[in-house]
Amino acid sequence: MFPPSSRRGFLARYGVGFGGVSLAALFGLNPFAANAAGKVVGPLTPKRPHFAGKAKAVIHIYASGAPSTMDTWDPKPLLNKHHNQKLPGYGGLALGSPFRFSKQGKSGIEVSEIFPELGKWVDHMAVIRSLNASIPDHKIASKALMTGSGILNKPSLGSWTVYGLGTENQMLPGFVTLGGEHSFRQAAFLPGIYQGCNVNYDPRLPLTDIITNITNPFTPVERQRRQIDYAREINEMHAAQLQHDAQLEARIQSFEIAFNMQREAMDAFDVSKEPQAVRDRYELLANRQRNANGTKLLIARRLVERGVRFVQVTTGGWDTHFDIEKSVRSAAAGTDAAVAALLGDLKDRGLLDSTLVVWGGEFGRTPTAQNTAGLPGRDHNGASMVSWMAGGGVKGGVAYGATDEFGGTAVENVVGIPDFHATILALLGFDHERLTYNYNGRDFRLTDVSGKVIKDIIA
Repeated sequence: MFPPSSRRGFLARYGVGFGGVSLAALFGLNPFAANAAGKVVGPLTPKRPHFAGKAKAVIHIYASGAPSTMDTWDPKPLLNKHHNQKLPGYGGLALGSPFRFSKQGKSGIEVSEIFPELGKWVDHMAVIRSLNASIPDHKIASKALMTGSGILNKPSLGSWTVYGLGTENQMLPGFVTLGGEHSFRQAAFLPGIYQGCNVNYDPRLPLTDIITNITNPFTPVERQRRQIDYAREINEMHAAQLQHDAQLEARIQSFEIAFNMQREAMDAFDVSKEPQAVRDRYELLANRQRNANGTKLLIARRLVERGVRFVQVTTGGWDTHFDIEKSVRSAAAGTDAAVAALLGDLKDRGLLDSTLVVWGGEFGRTPTAQNTAGLPGRDHNGASMVSWMAGGGVKGGVAYGATDEFGGTAVENVVGIPDFHATILALLGFDHERLTYNYNGRDFRLTDVSGKVIKDIIA
């Protein structure tokens, strides 16, 4: 073949090839990657990370409302000693924790009495006591925790995970949220196929009311299959003759997933198929009422077991401005046994080593009493917050970082949200500086221009 003799001839001959490269980028693919060599790769096809990470899936348990560090995982005896006295540097009266702490496991990590079951798992956990949040506002801080930015619309951690790794089960979404705000699961400028699929699960409702319109009572499965195939054929003609439309492709792909979910989703969400002993372990029938958090955590395990890459479970009750003893104890009671059951269930099934479990809220609480009459609580505090990770390559039995003597400010091995995200990505096998997506001429990443991996908590 002779080379083209003019610029017009060059573009006519090779322009289609350039378009193909651009088309791959719109799908979130690297056409030069080893994953793409020699086979057709879809946007959700499993992909190799940068290096071998132990975590293959993530279950993020979001403790909505912001747990107080000094009542949960960071004991402060000096705060108790100064209870109801003026606290130097904090401008208020000290509010000592009403809860006892005791050393648990071989590691001897001190855990609050509100976690009698979770305390048994500290040897599998890395407790991070030195996290901080820039702005202690629920909406802004929770968005920053999920996306890396409290202001800008950026892709969520779950969307970045599925963009980087794909998913093991093409019959289910790669990223599922059980409750929570839209920003927790947004794909933003990533292709829409990486958007999280939300299911507002309520154990009191039948599955057909929870996962609505999952089945089509009017059209047989064979005809649905033909309709989806025809829509894709028309879309491919549109892309070839006119232009590729990423939003249209995401919509077609969502139809494909929805079609496949007719067979998979109802089974994954049907906890009645679990043995009674397993359901009891998650406290699904405690006091003749189903434990909604327990049910959601059991579903999270069932989803991960079926190849879903990222599951986020929102649990609440941690907005403890009033009556700290009652409110904190109540929030913990709704999750302690259920989260411990999840860890035990994953371990029994050989899934804990490959599943990263993350627990934590959006910021912390003050060591001083909020000015409430009679039964004081704690106000917002972004200078210290706590989280823990378990499984998925985490070094267990570790308490990382420290706050000051009253628990109000992180002072040792301070961990910002970009560091937190960088560490999660590292456990999944990614260099957070290399997991990027080009948007408007700039390579964006989850950790923006910062982030340092907490190597001390990685096994």
